[in-house]
Amino acid sequence: MDYKNEKSYAIKIIFFCSLRRPEPAEMANQVIKCKAAVAWEAGKPLSIEEIEVAPPKAHEVRIKLIATAVCHTDAYTLSGADPEGCFPVILGHEGAGIVESVGEGVTKLKAGDTVIPLYIPQCGECKFCLNPKTNLCQKIRVTQGKGLMPDGTSRFTCKGKTILHYMGTSTFSEYTVVADISVAKINPLAPLDKVCLLGCGISTGYGAAVNTAKVEPGSVCAIFGLGGVGLAVIMGCKVAGASRIIGVDINKDKFSFGATECINPQILVNSIQEVLIEMTDGGVDYSFECIGNVKVMRAALEHVTRAGGVSVVVGVAASGEKIATRPFQLVTGRTWRGTAFGGWKSVESVPKLVSEYMSKSKTLTDAFWKESV
Repeated sequence: MDYKNEKSYAIKIIFFCSLRRPEPAEMANQVIKCKAAVAWEAGKPLSIEEIEVAPPKAHEVRIKLIATAVCHTDAYTLSGADPEGCFPVILGHEGAGIVESVGEGVTKLKAGDTVIPLYIPQCGECKFCLNPKTNLCQKIRVTQGKGLMPDGTSRFTCKGKTILHYMGTSTFSEYTVVADISVAKINPLAPLDKVCLLGCGISTGYGAAVNTAKVEPGSVCAIFGLGGVGLAVIMGCKVAGASRIIGVDINKDKFSFGATECINPQILVNSIQEVLIEMTDGGVDYSFECIGNVKVMRAALEHVTRAGGVSVVVGVAASGEKIATRPFQLVTGRTWRGTAFGGWKSVESVPKLVSEYMSKSKTLTDAFWKESV
């Protein structure tokens, strides 16, 4: 797959989607051969290969992937710009599937469970998991950043070579192995080709609004970048009761997915900051940067109101980039915040998000899905 030919921020696809039952129990302790999209090196197209997936070790889970989506972060790593990018690797971190087998010591999951693998784990024991102010569990951060399982090894091989894991998930494979603290057990009736998006994009944007910014009823919000994450921010702002939701994007085809007003900054005479301040009589209450562009991050901050305006950085900038603004912007009452995975405590929150989708939030989420593919 050549990511250069894809819609860079919103494209979502089903990668493997054969709804078969898990393998027989006798496969639990054996190596499984299957297909995967392998990134052999940076900047080169993915290659569909037959790989070997070893059985799970202690506190690990082997999952049969039913569906996966493509996030821009996958393309970012494949491009070679990711400082943590390691090759050869199996990319992918927005997936859903069924537990095939579990390793020793796994008590909360069993073969046959329907699950979403998580790139941010939740061990429930480290000081970060016990702190309500963060969702960034650090239990396996070091090994995960190196493309390895918690014991420092890989479960993937191909053509006699070790293949690395990606973000602790590697969903571009028919089977993957993840740490048991990186798995959310979900409703088995959930449509996996939809809820796989809760592994990253929708959860991140939605949570940025309801968890990080804590948008209030009647608020005025502006969202910069209406790709998958930006549309999920709109969803969160609507659920929170925002009275005005202003979408900012250069693609007018994105203007019909929930925002009350939309602006194309390329056709403006004045700066986007000036326009938004004038439109809102002094600035919006909340703004969200969903692109990963440091110049846009500054613009998003500088048009929020001095009366406690909050700007949330959601997009991930390229390695080495720095953000800047005049200190006066902060001194006069604005707040700059950041979010990862929307602030959700992953293992406990993702099942609730699936249930929410299946009950009252289905309409807008389906609109997001339709736009993304």
